[in-house]
Amino acid sequence: MALYMDIHIIPGIKAKDVAEAHQKDILLQEQHQCKCMTYWIDEERNNVFCLIEAPDKESVAALHQHSHGLVPHKVIEVNPDLVESFLGRLHDPVNAPTTQDGLKVFNDPSYRIILYITTSDPALLRHQLGIEKATGLLNSCTNVIRQNLAAFEGREVENPGSGFIASFTAASKAVSCALSILEAVAEPTMQTAGLKMGINAGEPVSTANNLFGETIQFARYLCFISCATRIAISSAVKELAAKDHFQKPVNNIICLAPPDEVLLELLFNKLEQHWQNPGFTISEFCQAMAMSQSQLYRKTVELTGMSPNIFLKEYRLEKAKELLTQQRYSISQITFDAGFTSPSYFTKCFKKNYGLLPMDYLELLR
Repeated sequence: MALYMDIHIIPGIKAKDVAEAHQKDILLQEQHQCKCMTYWIDEERNNVFCLIEAPDKESVAALHQHSHGLVPHKVIEVNPDLVESFLGRLHDPVNAPTTQDGLKVFNDPSYRIILYITTSDPALLRHQLGIEKATGLLNSCTNVIRQNLAAFEGREVENPGSGFIASFTAASKAVSCALSILEAVAEPTMQTAGLKMGINAGEPVSTANNLFGETIQFARYLCFISCATRIAISSAVKELAAKDHFQKPVNNIICLAPPDEVLLELLFNKLEQHWQNPGFTISEFCQAMAMSQSQLYRKTVELTGMSPNIFLKEYRLEKAKELLTQQRYSISQITFDAGFTSPSYFTKCFKKNYGLLPMDYLELLR
């Protein structure tokens, strides 16, 4: 049995309607070899998310079809630990009120504010500062982050990469948390950690096949345009936190206009599709973006602070570094897998960008 979450988009849905539908699911769950764990409903956004143990996605859809006919728009498999980290529970809320006929009725939205935090590559920090200083610096950053997450009611989510992902129910608390972290790491001794923060908001199931996938992805993109002195937030987060943080201009927050957010996401999406292709040059980048070379240059510099050529090269180098950390491929293979035309050119770019050779970076990982 696996754990699945689905999404139902139902205009005008009310908490009592969902409670009744959930009760019907429970009555028929054994016939479909399912176990209905709980659900989240957001009356304002017309969304319902069900959490169900089942043999497969088809069984989830069949159960809903049989019990009340509300077939989900999408079903994804989820990790129970991640569901609990992001949403805080795997079962119905303990304090949910019960009606006289035994229905638990609650309006508990699953919309979350996601804070994505990155730091400098630990291996590169060890090369730059030495093992002891680098370890101490990263530990200090970790302590600052965790203390602030606790203070502002953020939930740390398990993250296989470096950095942190945290979930908040309130946008104002997520922004306050990030600003507090920013202030704590402003001292010169902490700046070397290269801490960057991006904040986005969204639902657990959208078009991606992983929990909060699109929301996390764009928060990561926002990290790319943030810096040591400013956090980057989405327009959705700004709107939600406007009453507490944006009554007057704020200098340490970057927020793009919605059209620029669309463009930033498109830039990264095109890179993600083509970074492994050595033939993907600036000319092809322009075609993929449906822009002239001057338009692409102007907008890329405006959004990222880099020319398209440097942006593409930086992206490929970061992907190459990810391949190196897996320690399963030769330098030659990584060269071509990352879209570089020759090992010598890749080595030259890597050394210029990170201050050491790819082989030396591999040694730091061991």
